[in-house]
Amino acid sequence: MAPTKDVYMVVGGNGFLGRHIVQQLLERGDIVSVFDIVERYNDVSFYSGDISDQESVASALRKSGATCIIHTASPHATINNPALFQKVNVDGTKAIIAAAVETGVRKLVFTSSAGVVFNGNEIKDVDERIAFPDVPMDAYNDSKAKAEVAVIEANGKGGLLTVALRPAGIFGPGDRQVMTGLHQVYERGQTHFQIGDNTNLFDWTYVGNVARAHLLAADKLDTPPPAPPLSAVTEKLPLSADDVPPLTDAELAHIQYPVTPIDLTTGKHRIPTCEARPLGPYLTPPPNAEKIAAAFEDPNSESVPRPVMRTRFDQFSEYALQRTKLVHPDVNPLQVAGQVFFITNGEPCYFWDFPRMVWNELDKYFPGKRAPRGVFQLPKSVGMAAATGSEWFGYLTGKDVTFTKFKVTFSCTPRFHNIEKARRILGYEPQIGVEEGVKRMVEWWYADYLASQKKVSK
Repeated sequence: MAPTKDVYMVVGGNGFLGRHIVQQLLERGDIVSVFDIVERYNDVSFYSGDISDQESVASALRKSGATCIIHTASPHATINNPALFQKVNVDGTKAIIAAAVETGVRKLVFTSSAGVVFNGNEIKDVDERIAFPDVPMDAYNDSKAKAEVAVIEANGKGGLLTVALRPAGIFGPGDRQVMTGLHQVYERGQTHFQIGDNTNLFDWTYVGNVARAHLLAADKLDTPPPAPPLSAVTEKLPLSADDVPPLTDAELAHIQYPVTPIDLTTGKHRIPTCEARPLGPYLTPPPNAEKIAAAFEDPNSESVPRPVMRTRFDQFSEYALQRTKLVHPDVNPLQVAGQVFFITNGEPCYFWDFPRMVWNELDKYFPGKRAPRGVFQLPKSVGMAAATGSEWFGYLTGKDVTFTKFKVTFSCTPRFHNIEKARRILGYEPQIGVEEGVKRMVEWWYADYLASQKKVSK
C-alpha cells in the first residue's frame, strides 16, 4: 500500500522563501495552502490569521486538512523590534506546535537560521554539534534559537514529528532585502568601498535550494531511522560512549559512501590518480603512459571516488555517533525527526566577491553607470571606529556611508558551515550554484524594477 500523500500548509507562504516552497509543491502536484497576514497570490487556498493565536492556526489547519506544516514566517532580521521577534518567532512557533498537536498534524518543518550559532566570532566549517552562544548576536537570532529549541523539544509530542533547518544567507528571485541594499550602494557609487581584507569565507544560499531542502525534510520526516535509538535497545544507559553498542550495517551504509565535491559554480576538477593523471616530466615513460594521460583528459572517464577517511572528531565517525547517542538517547543521530540541519550552497565565497558579482550583473542592465575605480579598502579596526562615528566618516568621504558594528562584524568574519549531515540524511544537494543564482536574482530584480518605474511614471 502506497503511503498517503501529505497535505501542506506553508505558514508565511507569501514571503520570500515561503513563496518558493509553495511553487515547488505546486510543481510536483501537491495540495498546498498558505497561512499568512496578507493574500498576495490566488493559486492556492489562503487563510489569514494571527500566528501567535493557537485557535486561529488550529482553525486554518482543520479547514485545510493539512498533515504537514512548513513554518517559514518570521520578521526580517533587519527590523529592530525585539517584542515583534518574541511574538512571531517564539510565541508564534509555540502556538503552531500546540495547534498541530491539537489537530493531529503529523509533521512540522521549521525554518530556523544559521545565525543562531553566531555571536560575532569565527564560524569555520562548523557542523550541527556546535552549541548556541552564551551571548546571542542579536534579538532576532536569540528568538530564532528559542523557537528552534521549542520545535525540537516538541518532536514526538502527540505524534508530531519535527525538524529544523538552518539556512545561511538566502538570496534569489523575489528577494527585496539583499538586492535593495546592494542596488542602493550601486546607485550611490559606493561599490569600491571594502571593509577588511576579503579573506573571510561566507555562505550564500540560493532560495530555490533552501526551498527544496524543506521539501526533502518534509518527505523524510517519517522515514524510520536506520537503527532504533539507544533508549530502545538498552534498559540502562551506558556510562561512556565506548560502551555504546557498535553501529549497525544500516547505519554504516549512511556514512561510508563518499560525497562528491560541490562544483556548481567552480566546475569539475579531476583529481590525479595512478590510473588517470598528467604525465609531467620524465626520463622514461611509465607503463601505459598514453592510456593514463588519455584517461585524465577524457571528460567521460569515471573518476575513482576518494575513500572516506574519518577521525574520532568527525561528526560521522563511529565514536562521535556513539557519543551523540549517549547525549540524546531517544533520537538516532542518522534520522530526520528531532534534528537540526545547516542548509547552504556548499560553496562559500569570499564575502566581498558576492556583492561584486551582483554589481557586475547590474552593469549589464545599466551599461556605463559605473566608472572603473580601484578598491578603497578599510581595515576592520577602522570600520569599527567608523561605526561609532559614521557622520565623521561621511564628511571625510563626501558619501552617505553608514556603518554599524554589526555590519562591520558581519562583513569581516568567516561564516561557513558544514552540510554533510544534510547531504547524507536529507539527501540534500544544491541544484543552483551561486553564480547562476545571482544571474537569476538580478534578472528578476530588473524586471521588477522596470515595472515599478512604469508605475511611477504614470
